[in-house]
Amino acid sequence: MDSVTLRPGLLVRLATSIKGNTSYKTFDLGTERQGDGEVSKWDTERTVKDRAEQDRAVKARSAARGIISRVCIDAGELGLLCLRENRVALLAAEAAARAVVREFNDSARVTRLRFNLVTGEVAENDASAVRAINQELSDLMESMAEGMKNLDSDVIRDAANRARNIGQMLTPDVQERVQVAIDIARKTARQIVKAGETGALEVDKAAIARIAQARTMFLDLDEQAPVQDVEHVAPAVDFEPMPEVEVETAPTQPRMFDL
Repeated sequence: MDSVTLRPGLLVRLATSIKGNTSYKTFDLGTERQGDGEVSKWDTERTVKDRAEQDRAVKARSAARGIISRVCIDAGELGLLCLRENRVALLAAEAAARAVVREFNDSARVTRLRFNLVTGEVAENDASAVRAINQELSDLMESMAEGMKNLDSDVIRDAANRARNIGQMLTPDVQERVQVAIDIARKTARQIVKAGETGALEVDKAAIARIAQARTMFLDLDEQAPVQDVEHVAPAVDFEPMPEVEVETAPTQPRMFDL
């Protein structure tokens, strides 16, 4: 292969937050020295004005994010990606998500749900995106191998599913390399589940070796095929806040355009 390319797409930055209703007070309980280190203790008091409305806010935020996630690809630390041919579907999803947020805000008494979505183009020859996706897939292949060594079918399947999703952003020839590892991992996961019902399973060292080989081949793509004519894109998306915790929306990043 002479070059590494991506399928054209969009880098999607999605940020949501819940404002009002919940407040926090933090109390410093002191610091104790322990040898060369120290231990600090804190106590946090959380106040919710309207419990039912807070629950509705969390559900509405989750629903809005889910609508966007269904038409995007979770690329790990890189964020959300959307294939260019799914641009219309993303526009429709954004409209639907904003409708969910608007419906909640119109009925809320003390809570405000915020929703922001911006996108940036990801070109076929974008070096930073190629490196990020290569690294994410390499890490996922490593997770598959570790799951196989530890006979953990859940870890294997989670890594395989995520690798399949991210692989959608790659050209077909590179997808084939990823699929080799995915097929091996899923077969092993099925064997692990079956062995759990009938008895112990011996670790398939040959299968693990093939995963490692597929990972090495994939890493070689990044090393042997430098990308030319780089077009930089905006940073990756922020991560979804933990449930029921108020999170400040990150500032808008440069070179990103609202749909």
